Amino acid sequence: MKMVNYSVLEHTVLLLNPSLGDRLVVSSTDQLITAYEPPEEDKEQAVTWALSEGLEHNKGHRLTLTHPKAVKQVVWHGKGDYLSSVMPDNSSNLQVLIHQVSKRRTQNPFRKNKGLVQCVSFHPLRPYFFVATQRYVRVYNLIKQELTKKLMTNCKWISSMAIHPGGDNLICGSYDCRLAWFDLDLSTKPYKMLRHHKKALRGVAYHRNYPLFASGADDGSVIVCHGMVYNDLLQNPLIVPVKVLKGHQITHDLGVLDVTFHPTQPWVFSSGADTTIRLFT
Repeated sequence: MKMVNYSVLEHTVLLLNPSLGDRLVVSSTDQLITAYEPPEEDKEQAVTWALSEGLEHNKGHRLTLTHPKAVKQVVWHGKGDYLSSVMPDNSSNLQVLIHQVSKRRTQNPFRKNKGLVQCVSFHPLRPYFFVATQRYVRVYNLIKQELTKKLMTNCKWISSMAIHPGGDNLICGSYDCRLAWFDLDLSTKPYKMLRHHKKALRGVAYHRNYPLFASGADDGSVIVCHGMVYNDLLQNPLIVPVKVLKGHQITHDLGVLDVTFHPTQPWVFSSGADTTIRLFT
C-alpha cells in the first residue's frame, strides 16, 4: 500500500491519495480502502473514521480521522498501513494513538503516559516505536509490548526527533539550542552534543540515501551536517558541519519551524514562520 500524504487540520487528519507516481500503486491504494468491510461487532474507538465521497473524493481525499483533541504530529510506518498521531496533553492518557488504515482501527498503546509527549517515530526496519517526552526518549517493542530502552538526552525540552535510515542512530533537537546524536548500540546517553544554533531548534531530519542531516531553528538558519555511519560497529559515526543556510525572515521571534530532505536528491526543504517554504539545493 502507498498512501503517500496526509493533512492535519486541528482535530482532523485527512488521508490523501494525490495520484502521483506509479498508476498501479495509486489504484491499488484506492482498492484497499474501498475493499474494507466493517466488523460485525463495532467497538467504540477514540477516533472517528469517515470515508470521503463526491467532491472531496475527486480532490484526492480518501479518509478523515476525527480526533478528540488537536493533533500536533502525524508519522507513517514504513510499510504504509500504520500511522501514529500525537495530541500533547499532560492531563490525559490519550496522547499517542496508532491507526491501521486497512482495518480502520485505532489503538491507544499507552494507558499511562510518563510525561508530556512531544513527538513519536517508527523504527525504519524493526518493530520499535520511539516516544519523546520533554527530557527522555523511550523505545518500545511493539510486538512484545514492553519498554526496551530509555535515552537520556541531557536536554531541558525536546522539540523534534529523527531516526537514521539504518536504524541504529538517532538525533534530537531541543528548545535549549542543542542537538543530541545517539548511537543506540553504544549508550543511552548522547554520543555527541552539537550547539551550532543560537536559538531553539524546531526540526531535525536525516537524508534517506546521503550521509547528511539537517536542523532548523529560531535563529532563521538551517544547518546541514555530514553524518557518516559505518557498518563496522567498532567505528564511531563521523559528524562534520557542512553548511549554514539562511533565507527565512524571523517573525514573532520564530524562525525555521521544520526541515525535511528530498527522498532522492541532496536537497533540503524548510518551512518558516514567515509563511514560506524554501528549497536549498
